[in-house]
This record gives sequence, C-alpha cells and structure tokens, in this order.
Amino acid sequence: MELQFFTLNTTQQWGKKIEDHLEITMGLHEERNFEDGEHKSRPLENVRDRDVFVLQSLYSDAEQSVNDKICRLLFFIGALKDASARQVTAVIPYFAYARKDRKTKTRDPVTMKYMAQLLEAAGADRIITMDIHNLAAFQNAFRIPTEHLEARVLFAPYFSLHLKDEEIVIVSPDAGGVKRAEQFQKTLSGLMHKKIGLAFMEKQRSEGVVEGGEKIIGDIKDKVVIIIDDIISSGKTIELGLKSLKDQGASRIFVCASHGILTKESNKVLASPLIEKILITDSIPPRHVDQNILQEKIIIMNSTRLFARAMKRVQAGDSVVDLLEHYPEATQELSLLS
Repeated sequence: MELQFFTLNTTQQWGKKIEDHLEITMGLHEERNFEDGEHKSRPLENVRDRDVFVLQSLYSDAEQSVNDKICRLLFFIGALKDASARQVTAVIPYFAYARKDRKTKTRDPVTMKYMAQLLEAAGADRIITMDIHNLAAFQNAFRIPTEHLEARVLFAPYFSLHLKDEEIVIVSPDAGGVKRAEQFQKTLSGLMHKKIGLAFMEKQRSEGVVEGGEKIIGDIKDKVVIIIDDIISSGKTIELGLKSLKDQGASRIFVCASHGILTKESNKVLASPLIEKILITDSIPPRHVDQNILQEKIIIMNSTRLFARAMKRVQAGDSVVDLLEHYPEATQELSLLS
C-alpha cells in the first residue's frame, strides 16, 4: 500500500519537496488557532489502517516557538491514532531538546528522555530524524523503533568533487564528537579513494560558556581542514579553534554542521576570513544570517531526497542503514551529471 504523509504548516516547503521526490500527493489537514491561544490539528483524509508519516522540524521561527511546534505535532499524532491509523511515523529533521540527554548537575532535567515519552504517549510508532547530538542517548530514550540519518552522506560528495587534489584532515571541535568525525572520515576517504586525516580540538563547556580550542590533537600542517559538528548555533565553539588551526598550519578551513541554528550572534564568526565555506543542511532555515554571508559563504545541502528515500524504505520494510552506505556514491554521480 502507498504511504500517506502529512506536513504541518510551518514545514510545508519541506513537504512539497518530499512530495516531488516520492511522486505522491501530500495529505490534506487542518490547523486552526483559537483566540485564547489554543489550537487544534486534524487530518482531513481517511487514514484508517494506513501507514502514515507526519513531518515537522522542531525549531523556533517567526510564526511559532519550538514548544508550539512540539504541541501541534503531538496533537496531530494523537488525532491520527484516534482516526485508526495503523502506524504513525514522526519525521523530525531537527529534533529539539536532544542536547540535554543526561544529568550534568543535581536535579537537572533530561529533556531527551521527556521528548521520547511525550511522542510515545501521543501514539508515535517510529521516529525518523537526522544527526542527534548523542545517538546512544537518543536510542536508549525510546522504546519504539528509531531511524537515524546522517548528514555526512550529503557533505562528503561535495568535498570529493571540490577538493580532489588536496590533503584533507577532518577535525572534531571536541573529543565527544570524534565518533562523528571518524564516520565522516571513512565516508570521504571511500569516495576519494585516498587517506584522510583526523584531529580534534580540546573544549570544555560550563554554565553555557565554552572554553578551550587552543590545543589541536592531530597533524593539520599544510592540510585542508574540515570541521564537522552536529549543530552550529552561536559559533563560539568554531571561533575558539579557528586561530589555533591557522597557527598550526591549516591551509584552508571549511565548516560542516548538520543543523544550522545560527543565531544573530553567529554572524561575527561566520564572517571570519579564516573560514572558506560553511556547509549546513536545510533542517533549519538560516533566517538570522546576514544576506551577504549567506550568499558568499553558506552552502545549504538539500536533505529532502535522503528523507524521502528513508521514508520509502521504512514503508517497504527495507534497510535504512543500507541507504546510508550507498547514498554518497549515488549523490556524487548525480553531481557529476548535473
């Protein structure tokens, strides 16, 4: 049976692209606001005994706060289950509150766990998302199946085409991100058929203040550096390492971040002449970024095709892991043809 999917209002642009990739029609739904601030959302089509996918990226924008979006998603999932949907998959390109995945201080909230409990209680049967801050914590928080996509399969083809003759080293901005950097290193090395280096910066965070970044562990002298991270927000983590990377011999510096939250404060860092290009995905629109920086430095990778293929595989009972393994080669071939 053909999959059925709905896109909540603030993610409609994304949904249109998914619709094109899957060559199916997006489901009709209603989102209604009331004068007292309450709202309701419901499907306007029959979903009985159907496999339903509902799309909502969880970030604040000019229309709705992240908390509004979470509430609407939960209500819509509940409405789908009450309408007898057989299985509901929540497709969440950017998963809010995932960074707080453990207690670091006495009586700390563990918001990752609470998000999992809310989605499960609303009736979600499966989650599809991309580049969670701590994958193990994410997987352990849920009792339902989760599918985790990775932006490395989008970033790697870009660099394999644009840095063919360069010596490259992948740099994690902290020790905790080394696993992500290693996976990216492996993917890029496989595409380019050559050895890619690995390094990381020392960083500590306390009370929201990032410290460190002055010490680089690994050989970067006369090499192109690609910093890889899951999120770039204020850019302070990147800023701390830029001078050290240059002082220790990096020839060129690129930055990759799966989710570009990019607050207004980040413009100062993004404008640094030490950064050649910043690659992000379209999971969050970069609405706070200065237009000159956006045009000159930022490359937004389209992740809708990846999500569409993952949705199709989930509906068909096929492997999403296999998709990630082969997606970089397919994307590279498309780039060469275009």
